[in-house]
Order: sequence, then structure tokens, then C-alpha cells
Amino acid sequence: MAGLRRAGTLAAALLLLGGATHEAPQPLAPLEGAGWELAWSDEFDGESLDRTKWAPEVSCWGGGNAERQCYTDRPENIAVEGGMLLLKARKERFTGPARPPEIAATPNPDILQFYTSGKVRTRGLHAWRYGRIEVRAKVPPGQGTWPAVWMMPAHDIYGPWPLSGEIDILEAVNIGAKCKVCEGGKGENRTISALHFGKLAPKNRFVDHRNALPDLALPSDGFHVYAVEWGEGLIRFLVDDRVHLTVPADKWSTGSPLARGNPAAPFDQPFYIMANLAVGGKLSEENNAKGLAGKSFPAQFAVDWIRVYRCASDPAKGRTCMR
Repeated sequence: MAGLRRAGTLAAALLLLGGATHEAPQPLAPLEGAGWELAWSDEFDGESLDRTKWAPEVSCWGGGNAERQCYTDRPENIAVEGGMLLLKARKERFTGPARPPEIAATPNPDILQFYTSGKVRTRGLHAWRYGRIEVRAKVPPGQGTWPAVWMMPAHDIYGPWPLSGEIDILEAVNIGAKCKVCEGGKGENRTISALHFGKLAPKNRFVDHRNALPDLALPSDGFHVYAVEWGEGLIRFLVDDRVHLTVPADKWSTGSPLARGNPAAPFDQPFYIMANLAVGGKLSEENNAKGLAGKSFPAQFAVDWIRVYRCASDPAKGRTCMR
């Protein structure tokens, strides 16, 4: 989602918007029979957020992307209802801390934003190296909406972003909004998966891909399973078991001297999971119909479950399950 969110996002967006979406059929990589074993999950079956698994972020930071929300720890923005995690973006004035604790100044001043939303993280609670991470979710439509499920390193072994990498399982930007290059006639119908790495900004790099569903439907029309399969030296992204982006280690790198002689770096360390619904920001507001659309809010990002699998036959490297 990048940055600590997405420096260089506009360049990524322009690259992605430069051509049509028609592609060759995507290979299937189903969970069943591949040797993946469930290691952790949240099915969101209770009546409140499980604080042993998730910690809400409370901050009004724009994520390095000029986003417009304050993330709060209120039921108006984060709820567990009907077996789902609901992250809700609302148009309202709110004052809160300028930055999350891990990058906050002392003192951490309060700032005013005009939207609120929800963001939860396993940071400081759970992190994983290698495996298959799945999320079943329904993204919201609307110009200015930016839901995401993504991963950041637990300890920044190779240094600050992007030296230690970033894994974006799902991003959905402006779904249903005007899109000149999208097939299907319904507007923006592509979700994004990405890796971020390289040298310190502005010399950071990324590999990403926008993926349309096989029937070109809007992903906001229903639930879909978004996943990453991650092994030593290989990462691939899937939607409904179809692989749409494969990235081997020779396509990534890090500018950290601590990684010399280690081609798998920086994606060889534990990462934690985040889910959030951002409002606006450069990737959203500078593309499609531009800016924010008032009718997009309130918006809701619904997550049915998030599951983490380990490769039972190869837990150290995770590769034998990536068939």
C-alpha cells in the first residue's frame, strides 16, 4: 500500500493505466492438494475485534500519499458483525494523532482530517516468513476509495522502507469509476497486487499488476479470495486461485548492504498483515475520474476471513507447495 506506503505511486498508476487489460488465460493454483496447512486465521465470527490478533492503528497520517482519513479505534470505523470485519469510511471532521506510534515525533501533535476510517494490523502480535496468505473480501466501489490488505516487515531487518520490502496482496482503487482503458464497459474493474523494494526513495522500485476478473465484473459486486504464495526466492499473487502475477527473486532487490550475497532479500524475513480502507490519496485522486466523489461515502470494506497457511513439507522455504 506503500510507504511506509507508496512513494512513486503516481508513476505506478501511469504505467498501469497505459494499456488495455486483455491477457492470456491465468493458470490455476488451488489450495487443495498443494500441501498447504492452516497455521493461523481469523474468521471474524465473534462480536468484537480479537485484540490478541489485531491492533487498530490510531492516526491521521496520510501514509505518505496525502490520504484524507483519520484511522480511529471506534465502532463507527471498525466493527465485527455477521461473521465479518467491517472497515468503514465516513465523511466527518475528526482530530487525532498526526502519526502512528512507530514513526511518531515527540510530542506527536494532533491534526484535523475530514474523513474517518479503520485500519487493523497484526504488528507486534503475529508475523510470518513464507506461506500462503488469503483474504476473502468484498471491496467498496467509488472514486476516492482505496481498500487494501498488505504486509510489512516486522523488524525492518534491512532498514527503512523500501529497503526491507513491502507485499501488497490486494489494493482496489476507484472501483466502478470512469476508466478509458478498462474492458467490460463497467468502469474501473481491476485490483492491484504489488511488491515494493529497492533503494531509498526516490530510487525505490516496484513490480505490480492490475488484474480484472475473468468475466470482467466489478470486484465490488461480490466476495473474492485474494492471495499471495510466498516462498524463498519466489512470490506469486492470485485472485480466486488464478495466478495473475509471478515475481522471482531476480526481479527484486534491496539497496541495503546487509543483504549482500543474499538474493532472497528483502523478502526472507517475517512480515505482518494489515487491512485498511483509505480515503483519497495520490493513487486514487489522480486517476480515473480524479479527486473524490461525495457519493462514494460512507464506504465499507468487508472482510470475511484472513488465513495464513504454511507449507507442511517445506516450512523453512515454502517452495514445494508452489506448484
